[in-house]
Amino acid sequence: MQATLTVADLEASWQQTEKSPQDMGTVEMIARRPKPEEREELQGAAFTAQAGLAGDDWLRRSADPDAQITMMNSRVIQLLSGDRSRWSLAGDQLFVDLDISQDNLPAGTRLQIGEVVMEVSSLPHTGCTKFARRFGGAARKWTGTDQGQRERRRGVYTKVIVDGEIRVGDRIQKL
Repeated sequence: MQATLTVADLEASWQQTEKSPQDMGTVEMIARRPKPEEREELQGAAFTAQAGLAGDDWLRRSADPDAQITMMNSRVIQLLSGDRSRWSLAGDQLFVDLDISQDNLPAGTRLQIGEVVMEVSSLPHTGCTKFARRFGGAARKWTGTDQGQRERRRGVYTKVIVDGEIRVGDRIQKL
């Protein structure tokens, strides 16, 4: 993202962006965080109820089962980052082309992603200071507006219900 973009610029660009599908989405990227400030882009990975994304440092970070896996809309991160190579800097593990809004995926909604079943958490996923540093203050403000929170522009927390593997390109289906 260019540092000169404002909340109004982001909103105008977002209004011009084609919306993600509501029922059948796609996994666009998997990013593991093995250590703080490190990211690994993966083509496929194991996800378990016990450990979340295999090799990720979620257990060290919080171990809160309701904040186990973070999922962000790929169209939002593309708008904010300007380049796919910067997506993983957001700190989320799954980047998906799916409408993850509160209206479309209320807390408790289950998703089939590859072999894995995940459940949407009620915890709000908000941008932190690292997010603002990486993508700009306007990005944090834009994702944190009332509309941004309803659309979950910053992303959504999920937890693994059924263990399995997820691969880039896997379909995502609401159950």
